Amino acid sequence: MTTHRALALFAALLAGAWTLNACARAAEPGLAQWKAGTNYQLLATPQPTNVPAGKVEVNEVFWYGCGHCYALDPSLESWKAGKPEYVEFARIPVIWGPMHRQHAKLFYTLQALRRPDLHSKIFDAIHQQGIQLAARDEVQARADHLAFFVSQGVSEKDFNAAYDSMSVASNLRRAEDLTKKYAVSTVPVLIVNGKYSTSEGEAGGVPQLLSLINDLAASEKNR
Repeated sequence: MTTHRALALFAALLAGAWTLNACARAAEPGLAQWKAGTNYQLLATPQPTNVPAGKVEVNEVFWYGCGHCYALDPSLESWKAGKPEYVEFARIPVIWGPMHRQHAKLFYTLQALRRPDLHSKIFDAIHQQGIQLAARDEVQARADHLAFFVSQGVSEKDFNAAYDSMSVASNLRRAEDLTKKYAVSTVPVLIVNGKYSTSEGEAGGVPQLLSLINDLAASEKNR
């Protein structure tokens, strides 16, 4: 082999090695840094999403009475403010029993009233002020809910219209159905595009959880 051909072959080998290394580096970001079954789970039965084509749905399944949900909420709100444009975020209140249903009704009532500002105030009332906003019977629960909304400037007429609305009733049925279909056994849990579930513990902390959500969403966007 001539010196010229040897140098050409050597250069080609170096170029090939550099390309392989570059590809390896390119694969490092995103989902490659996370492990399925450890950092996130693939849902046994993927569920259809409720977003337009080109969008990726991210849901938080939560409960107002959950201290971990309360602790995560500010970080999730910050993430939501700067999330990728293609991500559609929505909360789903878990419904395991009567108390969870009462709190879920609070959430969907504030949505019907277009008062998203009351979301954090409900958390504060329960975890800072010791107001349970739940009761053993529905009559007392409704009275407690009315008192809370009135204290936030909502009229009794508007409260009743929202509380008894078809949209609230429909959303409650959907939340209960998704609690079962997603096989939710703990909260908070994040569901990405109806396919994956993850949590703070699985991800390794709150910052990691938010990064993982973004990476799972990006993987779905690029499919």
